[in-house]
Amino acid sequence: MMPLREQTRRKPAMLLAGAAVLAALTLAAPASAQQRDPAYAAARANGQVGEGADGYLGFPAAPSPEIRHMAEDINIKRRAVYADKAEAQKATIDDYAFTAGCLAIQRTAPGEKYEGPDGKWYTRTAAPPLLDSRCPKGAPPAQ
Repeated sequence: MMPLREQTRRKPAMLLAGAAVLAALTLAAPASAQQRDPAYAAARANGQVGEGADGYLGFPAAPSPEIRHMAEDINIKRRAVYADKAEAQKATIDDYAFTAGCLAIQRTAPGEKYEGPDGKWYTRTAAPPLLDSRCPKGAPPAQ
């Protein structure tokens, strides 16, 4: 077993490697974005759901029951993916989800909502989004 100090020192490198893998997997994001469920695409475009800093969809305003159910379903699927990827990277699900959240926020399009590092919801502009200082550096967004 690796000493705790070595595990702690390697954790950011492992998460950055995981972020690189996640970024590589999302290079097809523009194509898959066109194939989104129309209800999900509309909810994003209307600001009813946004990318949370924790890697899951969140609600900038109180959602309808239908929007809540749709987002919760997507979040369950995300968590399953995060669990598999985290295990492969020897990271926690929460750490992996946080890194995925950083990348998802970077990939938001102008007009979409995202959660800033202060917990407030912002509308993406042409400027880069506000990111948590703990977000991995050097993992460019897939456009």
